[in-house]
Amino acid sequence: MSGSRWKFAIAAALVLLPASAASAQEALDADEMAALCHGGGSICVSARIPAAKTTQAVRNWMSPDVGAAWAKGYKGKGVTITIVDDFSSSSRFSGNFGIGVQTQRHGEWTREEASMIAPAATIRSKDFSTSSAVSLAGGRNVLNLSYGMYTAAGYGVNQIWWAPEEASIISYATKGSAIVSKAAGNDAVAVGGVTGGQQDYLDLALIGKPTAIFAGALSTNGTTSNKAALAWYSNYAGSDPLVQSHFLVVGVEGDKTGLYGTSFAAPIISGYAAIIGSKFTKATPVQITNDLLNTARTDTLANYDPAVYGKGEASLSRALAPVAIK
Repeated sequence: MSGSRWKFAIAAALVLLPASAASAQEALDADEMAALCHGGGSICVSARIPAAKTTQAVRNWMSPDVGAAWAKGYKGKGVTITIVDDFSSSSRFSGNFGIGVQTQRHGEWTREEASMIAPAATIRSKDFSTSSAVSLAGGRNVLNLSYGMYTAAGYGVNQIWWAPEEASIISYATKGSAIVSKAAGNDAVAVGGVTGGQQDYLDLALIGKPTAIFAGALSTNGTTSNKAALAWYSNYAGSDPLVQSHFLVVGVEGDKTGLYGTSFAAPIISGYAAIIGSKFTKATPVQITNDLLNTARTDTLANYDPAVYGKGEASLSRALAPVAIK
C-alpha cells in the first residue's frame, strides 16, 4: 500500500470547538507571510516574529516551567525544529496564543506555538502535501508531526510502502537522528487503536523507535494541588509498554486559546526538547528524548495510570535540573 496515496488526516490531531470558530480578520504579520511554504517539497526557514509581539513573553497557557527555563538562558538556541504540516491549503481557523486573534492554517498555528515555547530555536516549515523527504539541518533536530496517516485497519507496518516524506521521518526516529514529537490523536483510543475502522499507521510505525515521543493532551497544566486529567478527546497510551514508555502529556489549555487537540501538545514537547538541547549542547537526540521521558511527573496527574498517561506530564524544570544527561 502506497503511503503517497493516503489522505493526510489533520482531523485526528486537531479538535475545533465552537469557541475557536469566532470570526476574525486574518492577522499574520509580514515576517510570517514571507515564511510560508507552498509545495515543491521545499523547507522554509521562518523569520522570527518580533520579540515584543510574541516570542519573549510567557503566556498564560504555558507551564510556569517555560519562564523559569528562559530566566536561566535556555530558549532553544542551537536546535532546529522542523514543523511538518499543512502550509498550503485554503483551510484556516481562528485562535489566540495571547497575541491577539489570528486566522491561520494548521501548520502556521503549530509553528507559532513551537516558536513561542522555544524562541531561540531555528524553526523550519515543511509542507506535508508533497512526497519529498524531510531533510535535517546541521546540529540537533526536532521534527514536529501534528497529523496522522489513516487507512483501513488490519495491515502490518511492514506491508506499507511509505512515501519519501514519512520514510525519512521513520528512519530518523529509528536511527536516533532526530527527536520526533508526534501528536497522539484525538479519537479517545489508545495510540495505534482502531477508530471508524481505520488506524493511524504513522503512529504504528513510530512505536518502539528510540527518539519518537507520542504527545497526549491534558485539559490544563497540572500541579500537585490541582491535578490535571486527560482531555476528553485525547488518545491515551494503552496497554503496550513500548507506547507507555514513550508517551508524554502536557496541558493544552484551549479555554484560554480557543485551540484544542493533541496537535497543540506536540509543539510543546518539541519546544521542550529544543530548550533541553540548548542547555545540554553535546547531548544526542536519544539522550534528550530519554531525559524528557525519565523526568516526567506523575504527582500532577489525577489517578495516574501508565495506560492513560504513559510516563506522565512532561516537566521542563526536572529535565533541566541535572548537571549532565546520559
